[in-house]
Amino acid sequence: MSEPQPAPDPRGAAPGPRRMKPAQLLFEPPEATADPEHFFDLESMEDPRELLSRATELTLAFRAAADRATEFQALAAAQLADPSRFDRMPLAVLAEQAEWTEDYAQKMIEFGRSLMRSGSSLPGDMD
Repeated sequence: MSEPQPAPDPRGAAPGPRRMKPAQLLFEPPEATADPEHFFDLESMEDPRELLSRATELTLAFRAAADRATEFQALAAAQLADPSRFDRMPLAVLAEQAEWTEDYAQKMIEFGRSLMRSGSSLPGDMD
């Protein structure tokens, strides 16, 4: 597996720490998700411009959410693997729990440690 990295900016902006809060993801009611054809009401849109706009908005929101979730995973992995913890989790156990390979788990631990060192990139920090 490759090293975790944020999704590329579709606007072509220079890579760097993302400081914008992602669009809020609205959860669908259970009755809407019971229909496998239903997805955030996209199937009911008839105007292709509106459909493209809303689908793009959802795509960007999901990418931002995935990036944030990956940062939280890395932070948790680094904390669980911290040698100073009395209950330190062995790499193999951490990898199994997260459904990663051991190599990927090690990269996530390193990524989490870099997030902790930088301080300003910690998940939850928004400007």
